[in-house]
Amino acid sequence: MAIDEHRGDVADVTWRVLDIRDPLLANRISDVDVLVHLGSDMSLDSDPAERRRYNVRAAQTVLTACAAARVRRVVLVTSAMVYGAAADNEVPLPEDGPVAAEPDTGLVGDFLEIESLVRRSSRSHPGLEVTVLRPAALVGQGVDTVITRHFEAPRLLTVKGSLPRWQFCHADDLVSALEAAALGHVSGVVAVGSDGWLETDQVEEISGLRRLELPAGLTFGTAQRLHRLGITPAPATDLHYVVYPWVVDAAALREAGWKPAWTNEAALQELLELREGRHAVVGRRLSGKDATITAAGATVAVIGTAAIVRAARRKRRV
Repeated sequence: MAIDEHRGDVADVTWRVLDIRDPLLANRISDVDVLVHLGSDMSLDSDPAERRRYNVRAAQTVLTACAAARVRRVVLVTSAMVYGAAADNEVPLPEDGPVAAEPDTGLVGDFLEIESLVRRSSRSHPGLEVTVLRPAALVGQGVDTVITRHFEAPRLLTVKGSLPRWQFCHADDLVSALEAAALGHVSGVVAVGSDGWLETDQVEEISGLRRLELPAGLTFGTAQRLHRLGITPAPATDLHYVVYPWVVDAAALREAGWKPAWTNEAALQELLELREGRHAVVGRRLSGKDATITAAGATVAVIGTAAIVRAARRKRRV
């Protein structure tokens, strides 16, 4: 059974048309044993405040409605980004490690809010089993994130003194992990990702992209200014996830017999194929003349292009 505001075209599914933020949700799931909540707004281009309100209200309504309807188990998806990305992170991070991400206006802030709701719900509704899946950097058809857009840039950004390690989670593997969670094979907080990780040299070899190394102060300071101007869609803290490691260990799933079907190498190759014809700088999508100017600049991976700056100035004058 599926719940959405519009009826979908998936075969063998009974559709119940409803906004998942509607308190009447409890009445529509009285016959449900397990609910998998995927109705979140993950778009980089959404208004951050509106997206936050939607995501938090949706998760809150789902948890409250499930408790009221005596649903046995709820499965939610956030991200391994909640562990935070830092130069001194353990590689891989333990699944039960601390949540160290910085709260911000981006999607990471949304994920932190949702997980806070889960912790409160566990105290308020002890009879409701809640499982949270935290996938590594997602890859697949239709996936559009700060991470995937990083590979649409002409260079791979790095900061002096640190190199990222790259771990991916293909959408197919997330689906199989969701199935394991729905069936109760895993519970609690569960990390999802391909086995191991790729070093920066391996990513360069596979992608054909060369790295651009810049000081951390310049990188994050410039990115934050561009975000304040409305030029880039994500806060500067999101850049941490493309320059510092945040590899996770999918221990619970592995112990339950789950195995990823995709390697990091294969996931990266698919990401590269899906990015064809797209160009981005600091998460901002470019096209045509902007993309040509971008490719010509040695520091474009951080400071953007002359075309973007001119556009921002014109916007302020209007």
